[in-house]
Amino acid sequence: MTVRAILMRAPGTNCDRELVYAFERCGARVELLTLQQLLESSDPFGGAAIVGFPGGFSYGDDVASGKIFAIEMQKSATGAPLAEKLTKFIDRGGLAIGVCNGFQVLVKSGILPGYAPDASGIQHVTLTNNRSGRFEERWVAMRGVACRAEFVPAGELLEMPSAHGEGQFMARDEATLQKLVDDRLVALRYVTKDGREPAAYPDNPNGSVLGIAGICDLRGRVLGLMPHPERNVEFWHHPQWTRRPERDDGTGFRIIKNLVDQARKGN
Repeated sequence: MTVRAILMRAPGTNCDRELVYAFERCGARVELLTLQQLLESSDPFGGAAIVGFPGGFSYGDDVASGKIFAIEMQKSATGAPLAEKLTKFIDRGGLAIGVCNGFQVLVKSGILPGYAPDASGIQHVTLTNNRSGRFEERWVAMRGVACRAEFVPAGELLEMPSAHGEGQFMARDEATLQKLVDDRLVALRYVTKDGREPAAYPDNPNGSVLGIAGICDLRGRVLGLMPHPERNVEFWHHPQWTRRPERDDGTGFRIIKNLVDQARKGN
């Protein structure tokens, strides 16, 4: 079964080609479409199994990272807003992933964590300025957490690059944070290079609460993460590849492949 993936890009997206490569290497058939093309479609996700949001700096990160992209998703030239169409796609079994800026888009559009909005209009979670107050770019290690998203490799140590200025994950209050944990929505946590928790700066590059590097939604069909799995697909992507035993793929490849495999099974 061929898995069709749609990747969305907007002005300022710049990690789309790497994500296309990662999905194609896993056997998926990929369409890279602009946000405008999807806004003009009456059935933007028809025939797709996966929707991907690559990293970059959509709309120059004006206002806040991912915010304008999220606002644009509340529009549509045909019928319901694009965000609503995406939600329906997920409801009927579709999968989605957002990397870095894509994670920010999914959070600021309300797709993640997927809790129903309340009367206050305040987001349940957000991704805000790194605690260091500056752009942070380095390789980091994460541990997969047993969460609702079955394609996340629970317990595995995953290494990949991070590069962002607004990656600090925060919940609006302690009750919301505890709910995320209790609902098994925490998918990835920053750890030290030898796999220990908790990870302090610089292993936790942004100061995220509980070292949260990625979360999933209540249905276990959407994953958002700040580090870039598409940048550690081949074994030689790792900066120390010449000092390590040769392997077939980088650890970022596992996340993408697991996602494609789940789509292939139709789950």
